[in-house]
Amino acid sequence: MAFAPKTQVFGSRINEVTIGVGDKSTVIGGVNVLPFYNFDEQQTIQPKIGAEISDLWPESFPAPGIASFYAGCTGMAEMAKRAETLEGVSFLCLAFEGADPNGLNKSVADCVAQAKEVAAAVEMPLVIMGCKNVEKDAELFSAMAEALQSKNVLILSAREENYKTVGASVALAYGHKVGAESAVDLNLAKQLNVIMTQLGVKPESMVMNVGSAAAGYGFEYLSSTLDRVRATALEQGDEMLQMPIVTPVSSETWSVKESMLPESEAPEWGCAEERGIEMEITTASACLAGGSDAVILAHPESIAAIHKMISALM
Repeated sequence: MAFAPKTQVFGSRINEVTIGVGDKSTVIGGVNVLPFYNFDEQQTIQPKIGAEISDLWPESFPAPGIASFYAGCTGMAEMAKRAETLEGVSFLCLAFEGADPNGLNKSVADCVAQAKEVAAAVEMPLVIMGCKNVEKDAELFSAMAEALQSKNVLILSAREENYKTVGASVALAYGHKVGAESAVDLNLAKQLNVIMTQLGVKPESMVMNVGSAAAGYGFEYLSSTLDRVRATALEQGDEMLQMPIVTPVSSETWSVKESMLPESEAPEWGCAEERGIEMEITTASACLAGGSDAVILAHPESIAAIHKMISALM
């Protein structure tokens, strides 16, 4: 008797969220099987990769390979045009870390001006990340939503402390997509999704950032959260957890000691840049296997490796 494998296709599906406009727009989500289970049913929408561009470069990502790739670039717009050429990249993520009041405290106007320059220079969809200061991000995201209102951008992220301001300005007033960011907990993720929809934000205008961590740094908590969120969304049909998951990886993996400690201080660890690339690849691949629909990376070699992995498994 021939072997007949059993398949598991769920009646529920992760929402499709479109970012960007025109031919370069991209869709995140849209799957109805577990990650990379294409033997159950072939999926037409692949996981996506975003390239992170920080307003604090090169200090934010000092790896030689990143510096070499962006050599000659004098601002975020030129970096974005360069990143747009990377094979496998579907969107560009602009991180405005310099807006942090405890850091450079760049003005909202300056950040918006940079974002507008990027938007005018590239065709790929844009994702906007802030400085992780709740008050400053709320102000920054509102201004970004107004300035980029024709670009259908994704703003990461609204949190419990500022979701009303961010949700109302980003999604309701200007029709952009918004991320709901929670702290590695299924119940917190669902609660934030519920109150954002009660605010009036449509589920198809939302993605989730359920948290991020570098491999080895509490990643087991993130891994179990990703698994539980995806299982609850598909197996139990929970509509409040059927938003796609977008995970920022680079900001976590390039800030740990394994990526930062110079080879001169730990020669037994080998090349620092290679360690950083391996950390970024390992974390991103684990996130995708757990249920992330998109990951945000920084190093061109990491992007190439994850693109190759996705292509091989899809």
